[in-house]
Amino acid sequence: MATHLSSGRVNIAVLREAARRELLDCLDKCVGAKALVWDEQLTGPLGLIAEYSLLKEHEVEKMFPLRTGRLPTSNVRNVIFITRPKLQLMEFVAQNIHKEEELGTYHRKDFHLFFVPRKSLLCEKRLKELGVYGTFSNVDEYNLDILPFDNDLLSTEMEHSFKECFLFNDMTSMYYVAKSLMMIQSLCGVWSNQHVQHITIVSISLQHVADMMLRMRREMAGSEQQIPPQIDALLLIDRNVDFLTPLASQLTYEGLIDEIFGIANTSVKLPPEKFQRQKDGEPSSDISGEPKKFVLNSADELYSVLRDKNFHAVGPELSKKAKLLSAQFEERKDAKTVGEIKQFVSKLPHIQAAKISLANHTSIAELIKENVELDIFMDSLQSQQEFMNGIDTDKINSYIEDCISRKEPLIKVIRLICMQSITNNGFKPKVLEFYKREIIQTYGFEHIITIDNLEKAGLLRPQGQKSYSTIRKSLRLVVEDVNEQNPTDISYVFSGYAPLTVRLAQYLSRPGWRSIEEVLRLLPGPTIEEIQQIPVGLRKKRSTGAEGPGDNQKVTLVFFLGGVTYAEIAALRFLSQQEDSPSDYIIATTKIINGSTFIKSIMHNLSPDAFGAVPVASSGQSR
Repeated sequence: MATHLSSGRVNIAVLREAARRELLDCLDKCVGAKALVWDEQLTGPLGLIAEYSLLKEHEVEKMFPLRTGRLPTSNVRNVIFITRPKLQLMEFVAQNIHKEEELGTYHRKDFHLFFVPRKSLLCEKRLKELGVYGTFSNVDEYNLDILPFDNDLLSTEMEHSFKECFLFNDMTSMYYVAKSLMMIQSLCGVWSNQHVQHITIVSISLQHVADMMLRMRREMAGSEQQIPPQIDALLLIDRNVDFLTPLASQLTYEGLIDEIFGIANTSVKLPPEKFQRQKDGEPSSDISGEPKKFVLNSADELYSVLRDKNFHAVGPELSKKAKLLSAQFEERKDAKTVGEIKQFVSKLPHIQAAKISLANHTSIAELIKENVELDIFMDSLQSQQEFMNGIDTDKINSYIEDCISRKEPLIKVIRLICMQSITNNGFKPKVLEFYKREIIQTYGFEHIITIDNLEKAGLLRPQGQKSYSTIRKSLRLVVEDVNEQNPTDISYVFSGYAPLTVRLAQYLSRPGWRSIEEVLRLLPGPTIEEIQQIPVGLRKKRSTGAEGPGDNQKVTLVFFLGGVTYAEIAALRFLSQQEDSPSDYIIATTKIINGSTFIKSIMHNLSPDAFGAVPVASSGQSR
């Protein structure tokens, strides 16, 4: 059960239920026993929607990953392919079917194909060329527009949206974003600000999203469900407005887990040694080498407390929780009567679950601590903070030179170079050429295309107008003497740097963007506000003053095109939790990213050993 999805201001669980219903409708089109053949990239997202026990109730007997060659043997009538619309995957599908023909099992099976989230004419054409299109009883689509990760977090899981939009000028993902926002409106009501819908946009490209949404609403005129609005405003933010934030090393608990180990679809796989207890006399070689998998969401009470804290505040919180659990367990000694004993026994399952959670998060914190205490992490962090403060950004950086000479992971090097480029508003020709030459000579000529991609995206560029220092000072992006234990400002997520995107959301909420109009002109693209009328009967009533403080807090959906980091999510949650905050925030994005995954999505044709999933961890462990 995903009860945690319904515990926020907006019931996100309705999105999951709608996705489940549509998936089951797709399966029920195929009568009889079924084998699902999944595109492996969809396994994680669809696991958030439907568990295996539910699929079994709808006659799913087998599940296989979509790979080349023949399908595993199964005695089912229906073989259902569920895949993204990618041409390479069509080759796999065709191979699977041709192998069934060769084995003579072809005529005893019905084949079905469902594209996620939309059908593709190119893919259908390719299947026809491969001679298998006519074998499908059903070719349809499963409109999985957006995935609920938590009670305030949604993702469309389009990892290449930034590259497609800004490098290839392919606006397909913007259409998917518009469809996902329309899906949210259909289930949660049209967002409104008392009398009109407010859509605030930072970036010209997202104007296309707003235009498509408004056109879709006009096309649906008269057929929309009349649902009272649960969301008051929409803020659309393009990733190119703030490149610095995703490149910086996150310092929150959740952000560091993602930086070091990688979180995928709310799950993380960790080294098993810290989580397995040896029994007496058991040799250490018998301990399983399988990674330990954890689901990370607000269903875990302790994790919901820890995840957005700066890592320096995690240890004291774990200690506080350990003392509380110890005190609760000691209550058993005071239980004298049958009633008191019964009451304690009823609490025991919760206490035991909390104890397991505490042990797990203590082990995770130890794993993180091992990485962040490495010199290689601290030296990188120091360089990043110097860049953010505008220190020596106009010259060749000695630390980056050293990283290149040691041939440290290329992703780490590129992250640092791009951070320096952004905070210096580009490089002088001499500095830019030096970095390009060093990368090509040290890591290989094939990275010329990667450099070209970085330049197209604006991450690497010749020196231009000096705007970063003005933005930094005007919006207080760098804050000194940050209280990491009991923060009073969003800058705690980077121990002194406030994410620009979240600062913009903060100013929009109060006192408004009119107070920072000069700064907004320095950002790429215009800021635009669209309004959309909603039926009079569905408009929110003005507060009468009788409600609690949380009832007067408006709800803002912040959508990031091109990805959002866990640090930005933590900062928005921090704003929501402030007593005087005028807005509660729900976050939606095309993908949750960190500096490594962001750069990796832009890089081209890399060999597997050219980068590690996480430079800090991989480099540190190899020392």
